[in-house]
Amino acid sequence: MSTTPPPRSTRSGVRPPRDERPADDGAFGWLHTLGPRGRRAFAGAFGGYALDSYDYFTLPLSMVAIASAFGLNSGQTGLITTVTLVVSAIGGAVAGVVADRVGRVRALMITVITYAVFTVACGFAPDYETLLVFRALQGLGFGGEWAVGAVLVAEYASARHRGRTLGAVQSSWAVGWALAAVVYTLVFSVAGDDLAWRVMFWTGALPALLVVWLRRRVHDAPEATAAREQSPARGSFAAIFRPGGDGEPGLLRTTVFAGLLSTGVQGGYYTLATWVPTYLKSERGLSVVGTGGYLTFLISGAFLGYLTGGHLTDRLGRRRNIWLFALLSAICVLAYANIPHGADTLLLVLGFPLGFCMSAIFSGFGSYLSELYPTALRGTGQGFTYNTGRAVGAVFPTLVGFLADSWGVGGALVFGAIGYGLAALALLGLPETRGKELA
Repeated sequence: MSTTPPPRSTRSGVRPPRDERPADDGAFGWLHTLGPRGRRAFAGAFGGYALDSYDYFTLPLSMVAIASAFGLNSGQTGLITTVTLVVSAIGGAVAGVVADRVGRVRALMITVITYAVFTVACGFAPDYETLLVFRALQGLGFGGEWAVGAVLVAEYASARHRGRTLGAVQSSWAVGWALAAVVYTLVFSVAGDDLAWRVMFWTGALPALLVVWLRRRVHDAPEATAAREQSPARGSFAAIFRPGGDGEPGLLRTTVFAGLLSTGVQGGYYTLATWVPTYLKSERGLSVVGTGGYLTFLISGAFLGYLTGGHLTDRLGRRRNIWLFALLSAICVLAYANIPHGADTLLLVLGFPLGFCMSAIFSGFGSYLSELYPTALRGTGQGFTYNTGRAVGAVFPTLVGFLADSWGVGGALVFGAIGYGLAALALLGLPETRGKELA
């Protein structure tokens, strides 16, 4: 009679210990190693971030129509984006604390419901001031979704595949962006501008459907939950600002430099995401369908950039990947903003590498920020640094808006390149974390 114990079943969805997980190196090995529960968590985070992106891009795509409806200048329209991103810092920081105290999935559902409700409310805004308030409240949910979803998936992912796993989650931003561009093209083609921008916001109710699925099917990673619940310091802002001393490492340096890194990358990104649609319509003279066509190249590049950057962050390391694409993104921004009038084919073609580089730099964020913080403070640290960077980086779109009247939108886009330079400098204060295991 054999005394060898039977192999452990994974049908229940319980994640096996790290050394028992399959080490598949195929194209989708990262997905296989997540296990059943991890794959459901991945699907939930992917869907949440895609719909988060969709809700965000309803504003930039509708900005020209909104400005016309309420008689706004460039500075006022830029302020709508800035308010959204600034308030998102509050929402993201709070969501991170909630995730550390009550769990990742519960926090994820709260963020999705929040941004869905207030995106719909934006469609009913009777004036500019009301729209500004609703968009700010939308930022509360918008700020928390990515950080919470990234932590949820990072705690299921193996160290070997974490970069590409989180890069795949990040790629859902391009999916939501593409969906928004398609809906924008359809809605603005069949409805007048005065109604079309409102319809765009009303379609933001879609994410509410995801919450029902999340509640039934997605759970926190068991190992990380146990480690988090055993720590008395979980969900503490004071802890992520505590300096080291008496042989104990502190997190103050990490928090400061991670916040600067996030500020630079997101300052560059949101400058482009906010103003490129307006640039294509107002300065390049493209129609609604033409703008959608040009955005297709930009978004296609973004999607592939997220996936490629995810693989490179595992191969090159977190810091080298960000350095590489900070340089390439700055070069692409300067080139895109200085394409001569009449060279529309070049404008079309250059959109692909621009989207690729400005997205590939994001692919390492989910894994890198998760690895910089211990389990009990992971949500708090990642939520705070990512969203503080988003809030401070939001100054960039506003500067572009106020400078657009004198410099032109194309000329003002160069501020995006400054953001990428700041990100490269911030890496000097952060360690490499590739290969780190998460409890």
